[in-house]
Amino acid sequence: MPVKRLVLASLLAATSLAHAESVTLYSARNEQLLKPLLDAFTKETGVEVKLLTDKEGPLLERLRAEAQNTSADALITVDAGNLWQASKMGLLKSIQSNTLNDNIPAHLRDPKGEWYGLSVRARTMFFNKNKVKATDLSSYEDLANPKWKGKLCLRTSKKVYNQSLVGMMIAQYGEPKTEKIVRGWVDNLATDVFQDDTAMLKAIAAGQCEVGIANTYYFGRLIEAQPTLPLSIFWANQQAEGVHVNVSGAGVTRYAKNPEGAIKLLEWLSSDKAQNLYADKDMEFPANPKIKASPLVAGWGPFKSNVINVSKAGELQSSAVRLMDRAGYR
Repeated sequence: MPVKRLVLASLLAATSLAHAESVTLYSARNEQLLKPLLDAFTKETGVEVKLLTDKEGPLLERLRAEAQNTSADALITVDAGNLWQASKMGLLKSIQSNTLNDNIPAHLRDPKGEWYGLSVRARTMFFNKNKVKATDLSSYEDLANPKWKGKLCLRTSKKVYNQSLVGMMIAQYGEPKTEKIVRGWVDNLATDVFQDDTAMLKAIAAGQCEVGIANTYYFGRLIEAQPTLPLSIFWANQQAEGVHVNVSGAGVTRYAKNPEGAIKLLEWLSSDKAQNLYADKDMEFPANPKIKASPLVAGWGPFKSNVINVSKAGELQSSAVRLMDRAGYR
């Protein structure tokens, strides 16, 4: 082979190898959360991860616009509703991985294998310890009871976390019963809905209301910063189907140039080597049931989870939005 051709072939081979040994990840998760994990993955496997971060909505629109020209091999985002939406938009591809199927329970992953939960967030109840006893609480549905009139705080229905909660309730109870519950919540509100969980939790602690619904990691962050706040956690629906859980998760993009590398990354993130670090950074629960939660998170006590597949949160999201609108939940 002539020297010029040999050099060209070597360059092409090197370029191909470099591409094969890198994964481009689009992420709606905080870069500070992911970077230590991705660095550890690269150190262990030699596979470089190129990270692009943005809000989930713009990321999904970018993937759709780029189509087969995208550089993204994998997508990480929060909430099963967003993952379901990415799947519905045709942005993800079905994969087969015994490792992921072994590490992630069936109810925390897409039935078609297009995405997998990597951490679990519970959306449960919180109360002011100076005003409410844990024995006064029981379930999401009970918050519609008139005994809580003027005592309930909620985050806006515009946030996907509440849309997913109501979607899962529709899956559990059907629309008529769920709408009756949501109307009861609205009737019991102590004040206007809040834009975020942290502000709502602070309102409970300040006595503006007595009880509310939030994701556990917001509580963890707030209590870590202000440990004397009179806030406590209550695991909802333990005498029934269990507390509502959701996931942050990931999938391989439909037009991935390096799907094998993307699968390798997802498998590694589901392993015992990564799960504690991934979940602990944001005070979440590991999706891999073989891994224990951090001492801080475990200190909130054991609970029973609702095991309806979290994909229902996305499948019923539109119905949930319409229902909340009808009920006057803004």
